[in-house]
Amino acid sequence: MTDSGVVLPWLVIREDDNGNRYRVGRYATRAEAEQVADRLDDRRHQRLYVVERVDRATA
Repeated sequence: MTDSGVVLPWLVIREDDNGNRYRVGRYATRAEAEQVADRLDDRRHQRLYVVERVDRATA
């Protein structure tokens, strides 16, 4: 939950070719997160954008 009370349980994570993972953003819906990941995905590099749901207990 953010300070404004909005729940953003979906993350877009970038994983580089060395296995490092970076959070790109948080989104309210899976569809929104997948749309962002699809736009960021660049097949010329070995970067992978994945969508993951955050567990409420760890958010």
